Amino acid sequence: MPWQQVRQDDLLWQKRVWREINVLEKQNASLMYAGDERTGGGMLIEVLIDAINRGKITAYSTADDRFTTVMTKKELHDLMFPAADTVVVIDVDGTEVIQVVEHDFKPETITRYRIKEDWLFDRNTGQIVVRIAGIAPVRDVYDANNQYRGSQAMFWIYYPDARPILTNGEPISSHQDMVRASWDEFFEGRRFSSRIIKESQMNGLSFSEMELSPMEALYAGKKTEQTIFNKEHDVWEQ
Repeated sequence: MPWQQVRQDDLLWQKRVWREINVLEKQNASLMYAGDERTGGGMLIEVLIDAINRGKITAYSTADDRFTTVMTKKELHDLMFPAADTVVVIDVDGTEVIQVVEHDFKPETITRYRIKEDWLFDRNTGQIVVRIAGIAPVRDVYDANNQYRGSQAMFWIYYPDARPILTNGEPISSHQDMVRASWDEFFEGRRFSSRIIKESQMNGLSFSEMELSPMEALYAGKKTEQTIFNKEHDVWEQ
């Protein structure tokens, strides 16, 4: 369903936050489900990349999260498929032969998703509404020895443009097989577990970039979440 328009004059309060979804958590298992004979969809990252390749949605560079720089198909290909390696193998006649090893894209390396969203208090309806602005898949990066080196956001997707695509996919549901929600309903219905990693008016720094320990960053995110939770009640009390 299309979003209900929120007029600027009806806004009493607004807060922008960034969340991180860990696909390894049980509630987020749908994001790692490879699809079946019913859905035929695949993991969310496969749905997004397929839509990008078909020109249905646009991938934006992670240089910023304002959707200002469009990624080319070559940039996306180079990001998904690392440069080929050359190895020396021994042929059947004992001679050394240089062999080129191509690398395939591994969707299972996408272990997190970042979400940029706005929380708005609409005095016309008297409630807080959430508007997701963007989604960025985050992959684990490994070196040549298969050692974990860190994480990397691949690209940003402008969520309002992606909603028509996300209404077609069907993530797996642990509740029933008769009726499955779409990916759009998965996000709009807040059917995922996440933590806040950044909020607006913080000089553009995430909690981890503020030199907070992992536990302090977790508590900072919980505090922001509690502030949002209390805001609707506080507005009505004024």
